[in-house]
Amino acid sequence: MKLALKIDVNTWRGTLQGVPRLIEVLQRHEAEASFFLALGPDHSGRALKHAFRPGHTALLSHYGIKTLLYGTLLPGPDIGRSCAEILRSVRDAGFEVGIQCWDRVRWQDGIEHADSRWTEREMQQACKRFEEIFDSPAKAHAAAGWQMNAQALRLTQRLGFDYACDTRGTHPYMPVYRGEVIHCPQLPTTLPTIDELIGPGGLGLNVDNVHEHLLDLTQETLPSGHVFTLRAELEGMKLLPVFEKLLTGWREQGYTLTSTRAIFASLDAAMLPRHEVVRGMLAPASEGHRKRRKTLMLQGEPFLDTWNLAAA
Repeated sequence: MKLALKIDVNTWRGTLQGVPRLIEVLQRHEAEASFFLALGPDHSGRALKHAFRPGHTALLSHYGIKTLLYGTLLPGPDIGRSCAEILRSVRDAGFEVGIQCWDRVRWQDGIEHADSRWTEREMQQACKRFEEIFDSPAKAHAAAGWQMNAQALRLTQRLGFDYACDTRGTHPYMPVYRGEVIHCPQLPTTLPTIDELIGPGGLGLNVDNVHEHLLDLTQETLPSGHVFTLRAELEGMKLLPVFEKLLTGWREQGYTLTSTRAIFASLDAAMLPRHEVVRGMLAPASEGHRKRRKTLMLQGEPFLDTWNLAAA
């Protein structure tokens, strides 16, 4: 029984404050995890308009007003350059590090309709900065906001990533996009995120009981393990007590808390089923989630069922 912890590090504040707190908590609970990093400028302020939409007001309390001004009224700090020592401390503490993106807001707002040149430039910038920081190439990719396009999927193969966590779904698979097989296994996020579950109306969940709902979901085990996505800005800060309750609960359920790398290492990539990657919406977990949903990349139907015995 494996449950992989996939940690997205989106902002300068999350890197500076959330990452060290998460390292301490994970070590105390003897849990492994994979950290996926935004490595360029923090332009969170360019998403400020989202903070005032229904269901988004919590952004102000979780991210802080200063973060939500970066890239507009305040210059966006360069995360990879200014926080390199903190990022290296993640690796030095024994956790896997991978790439999320160069500029999170730019990626999430632009990737769906971006051309090949734009997409490759964004991913190459992140890869170059990763090598500057860690003196080795990145081997895993997890797209910001589960946002990808055809060229980005191709680049997960061409840039030499062992695997990627760019989608939402139920189990590991070899992705197929519009009939094109991408030879880079996808390990999808299998569980809802805390911020998707907390919202006005809907399931009636809040910070006091959301962990109980997630623990109910993990009563059902998956053969290849669950993948849970959390954020340094949320679970590493205001939602840290909730995250600790989940760590304790998952241990009590018998889970090994591990990294996405460990899930990948347990797989035979040549035998993974092929599945379509599609753009769509998740079923809303709460009323607040329904109001702020957008399309993202999902694990679709099996591709050519008779070929699913092998992906190579």
